[in-house]
Amino acid sequence: MLILGIESSCDETAAAVVENGRIVKSNCIATSLDEHKLYGGVVPEIASRRHAESISGVVKAALEQAECTIKDIDAVAVTFAPGLIGALLVGVNFAKGLAASAKKPLVPVHHLRSHIASNYLTSDVEPPFLCLIASGGHSHIVAVNSYTDYKIIGKTRDDAAGEALDKAGRTMGLAYPGGISIDKLSVQGNADAYAFPHPRVDGAPYDFSFSGLKTSVINIVHNAKQKREEINTADLAASFQKNVVGCLISNLEKVSEKFGHNKIVLAGGVSANSLLRSESERLCRRHGWELYLPQLQYCGDNAAMVASQGYYEYLAGTRAGTALNAYATMPIDIVNF
Repeated sequence: MLILGIESSCDETAAAVVENGRIVKSNCIATSLDEHKLYGGVVPEIASRRHAESISGVVKAALEQAECTIKDIDAVAVTFAPGLIGALLVGVNFAKGLAASAKKPLVPVHHLRSHIASNYLTSDVEPPFLCLIASGGHSHIVAVNSYTDYKIIGKTRDDAAGEALDKAGRTMGLAYPGGISIDKLSVQGNADAYAFPHPRVDGAPYDFSFSGLKTSVINIVHNAKQKREEINTADLAASFQKNVVGCLISNLEKVSEKFGHNKIVLAGGVSANSLLRSESERLCRRHGWELYLPQLQYCGDNAAMVASQGYYEYLAGTRAGTALNAYATMPIDIVNF
């Protein structure tokens, strides 16, 4: 079964063809990242315009790369939530028109579910398992009971891990995306040079809070400037990254031990972070748990993961019609469309 996936939740316009949820036949991406670098972050209006300009060509390229036509496609899967609303609407409306004109089933896909599915493209992992989803907009610990059944155990109460890394990087004067710049620079720094708090959420031991960490790094930089003191940026980057990753790993370990999980999966853009990957490996070796990591090419937003999850949603009977709308927010465990 061939699924055409379409992704436009942020600044990547992507299309892919995946066979039986596991075999990538094509994976094409057009990004507006360079434009957003000028502003230090994603500008929703620019992202939406670039999606509108690129989506037709990207879908055509994906079909050509897969050596098939729309007639060979069994269903069209599209990200419909969550994300930037204007960006999502471009993908959703294009997918609705394409599916209707080609008389193909339309399968709505939740963005976080597709991030989890990125692991299906790179390993033989099957549910049930425990997944840490860490990205620019989300930080979740989710029990994946089946391909379409999820339970949120922990989540961020404010900023996401990726957002905190990106904004900290910008505060340090590093190139956007700040999280990637911090990861690269950290190898040159002393991770114990700066002390940061380890935030905890009262009454919710598995939830995250990163806003305080973000404020701490801003205060360190501003105070140093006011005193005209030099900051070792590599040390600051390494220390901040160590603390963010420490928060993620600490809660992941607590949940795994509490609920008896021994199969751990990482997903989302921050799953590409080298320290998070190495600390996850160390954690799982210590406990004898299985660990699955997505290949780096599937950590960020892409359409192959959408097509993969779309396959399992299709098998579960998930369908939508021309009334399908896009939503900026929606929980992973409650999908309404």
